[in-house]
Amino acid sequence: MDTYDKVFELAKNRGFIWPSFEIYGGASGFYDYGPMGATLKRKIEDAWRRLYCVGEGFYEIEAPTIGVEAIFEASGHVGGFADPMTTCQKCKESFRADHIIKGVMEIPDGLKKEQLTEIIKNKNIECPECGGPLGEVYDFNLMFNTWIGPGQKKKGYLRPETAQGMFVDFPRLLRFYREKLPFGVTQIGKSYRNEISPRQGVIRLREFTQAEAEVFVNPKDKNSHPNFAAVRDMVLSLYDEDCQLNNKPPVPMTVGDAVAKGTIANEYLAYYVALTNVFLATVGIDPKRLRFRQHMRTERAHYATDCWDAEVLLERFGWVEIVGIADRTNYDLTAHQKRSEVDMSVFVPFEKPMKVTRTIVTPDMKVIGPKYKGKAGKIMAALKAMKQEELSKPEVVLNIDGEDIVIPSSLFEHKTVEEDVSGENVLAHVVEPSYGVDRTLYSALEHAYGEEIVKGEERIVLRLARSVAPITAAVLPLLSKEPLAGKARAIALDLKEKGFFIEYDESGTIGKRYRRNDEVGTPFSITIDFDTMEDDTVTIRDRDTMSQVRVPVKDLSSVLGELLASDRPLTDFGKKVAAE
Repeated sequence: MDTYDKVFELAKNRGFIWPSFEIYGGASGFYDYGPMGATLKRKIEDAWRRLYCVGEGFYEIEAPTIGVEAIFEASGHVGGFADPMTTCQKCKESFRADHIIKGVMEIPDGLKKEQLTEIIKNKNIECPECGGPLGEVYDFNLMFNTWIGPGQKKKGYLRPETAQGMFVDFPRLLRFYREKLPFGVTQIGKSYRNEISPRQGVIRLREFTQAEAEVFVNPKDKNSHPNFAAVRDMVLSLYDEDCQLNNKPPVPMTVGDAVAKGTIANEYLAYYVALTNVFLATVGIDPKRLRFRQHMRTERAHYATDCWDAEVLLERFGWVEIVGIADRTNYDLTAHQKRSEVDMSVFVPFEKPMKVTRTIVTPDMKVIGPKYKGKAGKIMAALKAMKQEELSKPEVVLNIDGEDIVIPSSLFEHKTVEEDVSGENVLAHVVEPSYGVDRTLYSALEHAYGEEIVKGEERIVLRLARSVAPITAAVLPLLSKEPLAGKARAIALDLKEKGFFIEYDESGTIGKRYRRNDEVGTPFSITIDFDTMEDDTVTIRDRDTMSQVRVPVKDLSSVLGELLASDRPLTDFGKKVAAE
């Protein structure tokens, strides 16, 4: 078995991850989180909230997972959120065409469906399941669609990302944040994509959890993040476009240098790339197996100024994206403003009022109204948008709904005035860090997984980050008899009341109980023995090093609290106790 198989076997046996609907044969792309997995996932989400909601001051919202069709028409998902699919003409199994081809030969990303079809035919690429012929490649929209209410009057979709809920709520969020930029908002929740052929466990799911932040900023301020100095000297492993084009390894670079050299587009984007690095280290991603890959210009969304993926190295899958950090400019707010006809702009005051020259157009609506009827309003708006030199001509030509309309200058008056302006309306730009929680969780499991031989026996251990381990500490009486068991239960209850997630375990030998907790990633085991009954001290055992120290029961909660809040070794506290 490779590492993936070993991790997944452990995950299933120890209650982290199970195939969904297992008693009915299951369905690819769906997994359940068992008791350990659900707890680990919540702790990862809480660590994310501590960083973005508590640390950055971003408030969290919760929007429906179903959206009306207009949302996804505006966002472009209805028209363009599709993968290239091909279906076997013999067994009728469907596959992603580009993935099938990449299993046979190297091809660039972004090929059109006609090009993919031609490659399949010319290279005689067959169905990987039965060897049958593959059909023409066509676009398959990945959204799950549904109907809202009885009948089929109102079409809806399960959201393919959490972001759109935050964009749709922008007018209310702006009022909540007192009409001032910058501000950020977060959301953690389910998203849905009807993947064609998910075959990578929890790496590619049809129902998955995202943690996203949308940071709304004045486009003029993107190079002046207020906290940039805090991350300026952080070193990141940057796999930029130049490295990819020239087949060079990632370059270690400080965040400050990355912005100064133009490697990362601006301070705001760089700041959230750095924050991503902080978070992934917090939840246990191995820094040696982490890099930040810049999107190539050929793969970058047309609206993105710059985009970086946090990629982790996994044994079976290679480099896998688990976080995307993008400067989405004002694309989303512009799209929703156009589709909804609701103003999404923000009034930004100037430091000092400015003198500006503008042209005032006064159409003769007594004539224009009756003459042009339903088009009168659009004509008036078009005239007001024209420049002074265009309005000075004997007549102007306006294109209204595809029709050229000639308006004589006698039907409107215009004049140029100078006035004081106290500010301007702008459409905020958006910097978006988007985290795949499920991928992050699996990556943390694989990076934490270890095997070693201890005293002639194999030890399997999950070296999960202390702060996200499902169980904080296991309380273990040396023997399951009184008075040890009673004392152990009392200690466990006291620690639970103080907010620690405690497992009480008295089943089996003490060695087997240590191993059991090592396998689920419990950082510390607390043993109550006969010395405890004499001097009221307990043994704390460290999961990673298997070192042990004696600690007074009265100090137990404070020692655990300090250990969870830091990376300090357990032996530091043993020396401290010995000195006292």
